[in-house]
Amino acid sequence: MNDIVTFPGGSRKRVNRAGNNVRDNAATAEDLAVIEEWRAAHRGVLNTFQAVLRTRTKGTKITVAQRHKRKNTIFGKLTRLPDMQLGRMDDVAGCRLIFENLDDLHQFRSRFHKARFNHDLRNDPDKYNYIAQPKETGYRGIHDVYEYNVNSKTGKHLTGLYIEIQYRTLVQHAWATAVEVIGFVTESQPKFQQGDKRYEHAMSLASEMLTRAHEGLKGPYPEKGDREVLEEFLAADHAVGLLQTLRGLNEAKGEISGNKNTILIFSETSALEVKTYRDAPEALRALFELEKQMPDRDIVLVRADSSDEVRLAFRNYFSDAREFIRLIDDACGKVGVPEYVGPHQFPAH
Repeated sequence: MNDIVTFPGGSRKRVNRAGNNVRDNAATAEDLAVIEEWRAAHRGVLNTFQAVLRTRTKGTKITVAQRHKRKNTIFGKLTRLPDMQLGRMDDVAGCRLIFENLDDLHQFRSRFHKARFNHDLRNDPDKYNYIAQPKETGYRGIHDVYEYNVNSKTGKHLTGLYIEIQYRTLVQHAWATAVEVIGFVTESQPKFQQGDKRYEHAMSLASEMLTRAHEGLKGPYPEKGDREVLEEFLAADHAVGLLQTLRGLNEAKGEISGNKNTILIFSETSALEVKTYRDAPEALRALFELEKQMPDRDIVLVRADSSDEVRLAFRNYFSDAREFIRLIDDACGKVGVPEYVGPHQFPAH
């Protein structure tokens, strides 16, 4: 009987009930403890997958990073998606791979699908292919969901937990970063189709621009001509001052040490506080304690092998949209206007 292993939090049904209570603003202390235990257990899944991915990307230019979904983000998702069952939420643990180009992305993903391990791919390979079928918001990338499955005593208690693998090119990542930055510096959330719809429209057009100029594909507006896309983007940008806002941001001054576990803490003024930890358990304990101390703060735990990787993979947390701006400026010179001479400047006729 001592070998019986229970699902983190007691059972998937218990986790679901705790999530439902959060959605209904009726969560008890016991519910919150169940969710914390379940969420903490995903750290072991993250460690397993990031180790596999780092081994497979060693010697390449592929960036690998992992992140543990924030408690407030989990609660927000439960509110946005009334049919979501917490125990089935598949992106609490996430690994992100960033590739230099589309060919590298597709080749690596194809090889990874053939990897020999017991963890189960839960989705059809085309289900979350937002490169072939971009989201209405302009989001592009590919996601896969794996279910953790091992027989070892040390890992068996994690069986049944999910992890999401994100695949993006540098261009797709630059766009996604800019969307997150907008969410930090404005009252709108184009990522979640919330707030001022003009930001959402501008960013979806920006995605179309980047897709055509840098990857030779079509995005969320495949029916539009190049010149039409450019003119609509320039008008949408002018309406909200999108690029002006992003150009005016100062990159956060938070220092990242050589330690691999980094907690990023945001205040209402978007100033960034950085804490680093040598090992994952210490970082995870600190994360949960900080969340209790500062329930209204945006707090995230990330892991990457170097400070450069943290800044690349999580640029959004550093309010750094410089790469997006550079790519958009370049795209404006390629999409529909061969005589274009600079950002928002056209020769007189």
